[in-house]
Amino acid sequence: MSTAQPSVLLKNQPDTLDNLLNPGFFGDYVDGVLCAYIPPQNMTLSLGANAEYFGHAEWAKLYFEACHRDSAFISRWREAVGNWDDKIVVDIGCGPGNVFAALGGNPRRLIGVDVSFDGLKMAARLGYEPLLADAQALPLRSQIADVVILNATLHHCDDMGAALREAARVVKPGGVLICDHDPQKTAWDFQGVARFLWEMRIPFYRWTRRGGHASAREQHCGLASEVHHRPGDGVTEMFYRNMLEPMGFSTHVYPHNHNMGAAVLAGNIGRAAQKYRMAQRLSGMDPNAREAALSLMCVARRHR
Repeated sequence: MSTAQPSVLLKNQPDTLDNLLNPGFFGDYVDGVLCAYIPPQNMTLSLGANAEYFGHAEWAKLYFEACHRDSAFISRWREAVGNWDDKIVVDIGCGPGNVFAALGGNPRRLIGVDVSFDGLKMAARLGYEPLLADAQALPLRSQIADVVILNATLHHCDDMGAALREAARVVKPGGVLICDHDPQKTAWDFQGVARFLWEMRIPFYRWTRRGGHASAREQHCGLASEVHHRPGDGVTEMFYRNMLEPMGFSTHVYPHNHNMGAAVLAGNIGRAAQKYRMAQRLSGMDPNAREAALSLMCVARRHR
């Protein structure tokens, strides 16, 4: 791969993102997708795995149909987002477009950021303005968006702090940043037998051809893409607070299990599937505790 930087994006093209890009942006349009330059030294294993996984037509279609589209997700997110009609929305790690497909509405601008070219083309067919870029180094100007989304994105990034900081940077004063579906670190800290069973799920899922594991390549890319989804890793409430509050955000963090809808924002964590509860008991955790809820939702509003 050449390390030479491409030419500066040509201006005055219709329906472009030019007015929202950083000065000195390098990139170009390829088949309708605005592609930012990503230096070769930044192309990590996980970034490449995300690009391949969500760019594979069959894998992306299965993900689109199976993930983040259920009634609990829709209820929870509509409660958190409110009305985003006529607002500028930036969906970072948008993949094939699950969030907008689930929520609908009429944002004034709906910008989808991802590293998967073909995933972005799927999202564009739903109405996203596609931007191929690294979430850890967004080519967007600061304070441009009313709503910024990081749904199931941070644990796919090598540097979760950098990705969260970049997302927060583009939120306008009065705007909101919403993160969800990243693993709560304390909930996945499996030990002993539970850790062994967690590791053994990989060959078992491959043998049974479970969704996301139907081929060796699909399984490899899927696992490599989720760089922070493993025992002892993930996000915490203090991770969000320590990062966002110094940037001028009021921050609310809601632990929850995946079957719980809008009641999450009232403090109801829901109940995890039995296999997770068993693993947590084997690891010495109380599966009914807030610390055992599988995911954290963060709703942070910028006040300055």
